[in-house]
Amino acid sequence: MNSRQLYLRLLGEIKPYWRVILVTISCMAVAALVDGALLSLLQPLVDKTLSKDALVRSAVWVMPAQILVLAVLRLGSNFGNEYTSTWLSARVMHDLREKMFGRYMRLPTRYYDQSSVGVLLSRVTYDVNQIMEAGVQTLTVFCRDSIATAVYLSIMLYQDWRLTLLCLFLLPGVAASIAIVGKRQRRISRETQAAMGDMTRILDESLAGQRVVKLFGGISYEEGRFSLRNRGVKNLSTKQAATAALNSGVIMLLIGITLAVIVYFASLRAQAGGLTPGAFIVFMTAMMALQQPIKNITKINQVMHRGLAAAESVFAVLDQDIEQDKGQTPLARSEGRIDFDHVSFQYGDDGKLALDDINLSVARGETIALVGSSGSGKTTLANLLPRFYEPSGGAIKLDGVALPDYKLADLRRQFAVVSQDVVLFNDTVAANIAYGDPQPDAARVRAAADAAFATDFIAAMPEGFDAMLGENGVRLSGGQRQRLAIARAIYKNAPVLILDEATSALDTESERKVQAALENLMQDRTTIVIAHRLSTIENADRIVVMRRGRIVETGSHAELLAHGGAYAQMHKVQFAEG
Repeated sequence: MNSRQLYLRLLGEIKPYWRVILVTISCMAVAALVDGALLSLLQPLVDKTLSKDALVRSAVWVMPAQILVLAVLRLGSNFGNEYTSTWLSARVMHDLREKMFGRYMRLPTRYYDQSSVGVLLSRVTYDVNQIMEAGVQTLTVFCRDSIATAVYLSIMLYQDWRLTLLCLFLLPGVAASIAIVGKRQRRISRETQAAMGDMTRILDESLAGQRVVKLFGGISYEEGRFSLRNRGVKNLSTKQAATAALNSGVIMLLIGITLAVIVYFASLRAQAGGLTPGAFIVFMTAMMALQQPIKNITKINQVMHRGLAAAESVFAVLDQDIEQDKGQTPLARSEGRIDFDHVSFQYGDDGKLALDDINLSVARGETIALVGSSGSGKTTLANLLPRFYEPSGGAIKLDGVALPDYKLADLRRQFAVVSQDVVLFNDTVAANIAYGDPQPDAARVRAAADAAFATDFIAAMPEGFDAMLGENGVRLSGGQRQRLAIARAIYKNAPVLILDEATSALDTESERKVQAALENLMQDRTTIVIAHRLSTIENADRIVVMRRGRIVETGSHAELLAHGGAYAQMHKVQFAEG
């Protein structure tokens, strides 16, 4: 989008609050008119009130009364302007951030595979602030200073139109300066957005991985990476400031030249009697006062282009296609029958298949174990079930219905996932177990914790189920976090369960407790288990061996060992290592 289209779209975000905008502009207009009225009072003050004319002394109280009334109006209009413009800016930022967060939550998983979390965070925080400078603040500054400029010019024209016309010769120079500088500011602003995103990404990675950084002696390396990006942000900010300062300086030079010329001719006219002392003072004061609104208007260009560069990145997020949800078939509770029919999948456009012609049927209540080396496609296969990704070919059916035919929310209610990378939120224990339930049931929460063998360590916490877990459950051990994840899955009570390396990172004691909790969880559910450690899936109804995205063997543990194929070889290697 070009600058005009971007700005019109920004105004579209502000449009719902047009009543507030009218109030703001009205307050600005009143403030500008009051300033003009106060300035105009200088002429009678100098020419009459302060003269020796005795006839005026009887009305000496009139002007102080006028000034007092105007001061009260200025107070009210200034407060109204400041309050409404600040409210409007905060409200539009609030709306944009909510829209971006809502869009983030609905974007397909592929988008996150290609994006840095730090960059995404920067767009919600830094870029939205920049947009507001281009939107609300630019609009209010332009309206306020345009009105002030019109008021001061009107006063000058009224006092002496000939001298006023001399002032107008600087306008072409101002327009040329704005046009030349605008393109450079836009380019620098884009570079600043990217640099801020990179800096936020490095900050996010370093803080999240601070233990690894310390353990492997990476502090100096991370400091160097951050310093490089931070220096880049500083240099770009300096370039922006220098460009704006040069632009403002050129305009002030033009104003200075004009001022010198006007003072010269105004002095000649005053000496010739063409201007009274009061009119001369009013004209010169109005002309001096005119500098500030003109200066503010010229600075709008810098702010607007910085905001438009941010708007490009924000609107790019809002314009991203969300997950497809065109299904019309409702689904209360699935039977748990799953069919993979010639399913293939690839992550990129290089033609390399992560899954190649997968055919697999899972019966209701059956436990299927997926085994194979890393990169064989096990997790990818599981990720297709809740439609985190869409197959490149073939079809997946649940209870005989293709997955895209179901409503997406209904489909995802049928699955519970427990993986080795447990995600817990900085909330209470109860809120984490009942996550996603708008009306948590305390009895169900406790029952889920009991079934997951988590009640003992929860009760040991000072606040029990109301204890805050910290960021991603940092206060818990690996086994405890895993059991809370299992409790969450039990509470959800989904008919299909996906276990992705759920016990691979645990010690023997923790694994025993988690395995017992998993057995409770797997009862009467269709279960897909992804495992490297073959000892954990020997009791599965069926084991599916995968290699390079294809299924190479299926059967029970005993059948596959007797067959002497890929599974038997893997079992032999692990048994030898054990």
